[in-house]
Amino acid sequence: MRPAISSLLLSLSIIFIPGVVQRVEAANVAQGRHLAQLYCARCHAIDKVSPSPLRIAPPFRDLHNRYPVETLEEALAEGIVTGHPTMPQFRFEPDQISDFILFLKSLE
Repeated sequence: MRPAISSLLLSLSIIFIPGVVQRVEAANVAQGRHLAQLYCARCHAIDKVSPSPLRIAPPFRDLHNRYPVETLEEALAEGIVTGHPTMPQFRFEPDQISDFILFLKSLE
């Protein structure tokens, strides 16, 4: 077997070991939480119990009741321009979008 293929198979086997996947996903959720804290927590509740600091900003835990949170992927990539009047415009990179969506799903 060629070295590149054996390295790939080893990498894939590590990824699919139970526990490793959970740790990787937990790290991604933590990254998503960090993004929410950095960009969103000033207005939105980013946990499962607190009210949003800005009354008109929906708590993130309720977003999945309004629409599938995956529908935010395009807006996060292109730059969300509006949501509420004081919402700043920002754009996420693809890996940040994945982490952010995983974080939102962790609140469901």
